[in-house]
Amino acid sequence: MIPKTIIEKQISGLSAALAPVTDKMQLWAEKNIFLKWGVLSRGKFHCLQCTHAWKPDAQKACCQKYMNCTACRGKLRMQHYNQSHFKEIEYWAVLQVCGGFQVVRIMCSHMNMKKKFLPTYFHKEVMQHWINPKGEVRTLSLSTNVFSSSSDAWKYYSPLEIKPKTFESSPKYRINPFKIYSCTKALPVIKRNGFKGKFYGIAPQVLFTALLKDSHAETLLKNGQTDFLHHYLVSHSQYIIKNWQAVKTCAKNNYKITDFTMWEDYISLLRWFKKDLNNASNVCPENLEQEHDRLVDRKRIIQRRLHIKQLRAEIQQAQGSYEQDKKQFFGLEFTKENLSINVIESVRDFLNEGDTLRHCVFTNEYYKKSSSLILSAKYENIPVETIEVALPSLEIVQCRGNKNKSSPHHKKILKLLNENLYQIKKRLKSRKHAKAEN
Repeated sequence: MIPKTIIEKQISGLSAALAPVTDKMQLWAEKNIFLKWGVLSRGKFHCLQCTHAWKPDAQKACCQKYMNCTACRGKLRMQHYNQSHFKEIEYWAVLQVCGGFQVVRIMCSHMNMKKKFLPTYFHKEVMQHWINPKGEVRTLSLSTNVFSSSSDAWKYYSPLEIKPKTFESSPKYRINPFKIYSCTKALPVIKRNGFKGKFYGIAPQVLFTALLKDSHAETLLKNGQTDFLHHYLVSHSQYIIKNWQAVKTCAKNNYKITDFTMWEDYISLLRWFKKDLNNASNVCPENLEQEHDRLVDRKRIIQRRLHIKQLRAEIQQAQGSYEQDKKQFFGLEFTKENLSINVIESVRDFLNEGDTLRHCVFTNEYYKKSSSLILSAKYENIPVETIEVALPSLEIVQCRGNKNKSSPHHKKILKLLNENLYQIKKRLKSRKHAKAEN
């Protein structure tokens, strides 16, 4: 994209003037971002870091996941099969300040390994995020191979080009570097808003942007609520804002949450029952799963007993809206052996799914979530798990079976779904085209 506006021309000019990544930085990356690998071949261990080879002391050593090289003393991650060539790819970042902008430079590094040879490295800067003090961000990026299923299939020969503002919604924008170069520089306003050098598993461009323009993120960081902050920014959870009063109650009582999705569903149930979200005994249960299931069962009984006629009318009314919103995805089904995954096509099926698996997919009205696609995983045509996929990012938000627990088929379900996400992506593109035509 050719820079057209004043800000785009300014950023392109500043980018061209940036000093290239130094040999010192690249050496730091080579030592810090990659695992050390070893391989078992023809009865010998081979260190792919220093080329040393040795015979194992005992047969049981061949089954170990990690092993120390007897020469360089490095802790090796073992590959227990013979492979002539081996490659690892990692991302890392350099943080700089330039022209009043916070700059996040994303590097992609390759380590190529082969038995009896020292590893070789390749480093390339693939993205630059330029963030002004107001939290507005523009990105320069290499081009990617449009025919690849991977979102980061870089064309390393292409130049860094300015991307449109909509690039923030791209999965490439949210690439999270494995490590940050130790000499970190940040804008004073970012430090003022709570940043002290830690990222808590959040991509630096996402964290900095949020701290500069989102008071909720700033408050969470300054109050040490880093688990909430990570969930808010990484999972794109807008329920943090909706449940802000409950979040403050958790902060006051130092309540730790391990399953945020279940906790948010639980707070929705509390709100439905008009419970006080300032009360710690409501918001901070000792057994979250037990209290969640208790309220789900209670709400289901109330709905069935008092509102059966109204419920039928609501289902009929909601069906039209649901079809209008998700009809492009109807008919999608992925199968493998006795396992199948299909899009839930009617609101009544949401009710049946919730009754069968005893969770809140119907009671919490997941059919009204325009930013989610709900699918049912069946084994031998019996529902075993319900899946929520975020749109348009195609992230698997949750995959839960009976009473929100994983079924014995959980891993196979996730594998089958990941293999077929491209089909959802195709339907998503057709939906965008249809809306554009209308």
